Amino acid sequence: MRWHPKVLIGRNEIEDAVARLASEIQRDYRGKQPLLIGVLKGSFVFMADLIRQLDLPVELDFAVLSSYGSAKETSSRVRLVQGLTRPIRDKDIIVVEDIVDTGLTVSFLLDHLRSKKPASMKLCALMDKPSRRRVLVPIDYLGFTLPDRFVVGYGLDLDERFRYLPDICLLEEQT
Repeated sequence: MRWHPKVLIGRNEIEDAVARLASEIQRDYRGKQPLLIGVLKGSFVFMADLIRQLDLPVELDFAVLSSYGSAKETSSRVRLVQGLTRPIRDKDIIVVEDIVDTGLTVSFLLDHLRSKKPASMKLCALMDKPSRRRVLVPIDYLGFTLPDRFVVGYGLDLDERFRYLPDICLLEEQT
């Protein structure tokens, strides 16, 4: 099947949203050194841009979770593929996620991290699809609310394709 990406959110809008989110985080974490935990692979572009906008010392770590495989629909079974490399007890945590869809994956991660007793924990998501939510997930810092459409680009993929796109795009089938 051939796919044609169509821009939904352009790179300038993304840049503005990332700057706004960084400003909100700086306001809330002034005088602190939060640990940002990126959810790989999708969040890596967003997280890199976000930390470059922060005028704040931060620590970084990453978690790899899986629920999609090579499909466009979640399998509803979340598993931790790679955990954190550092302890988080008594640290201020900001989980950085590309998109919150059903909420299953990020809810799984937040529960896992809570069990490790951080001082505080917030969620920063570039995108949210509330119409698909199956698990309530509070998002503390949010870039965009999206319709129920599959998106790629800016780190998001379909079977490892389209991550390189600088915009957030819808995929249209090409015949």
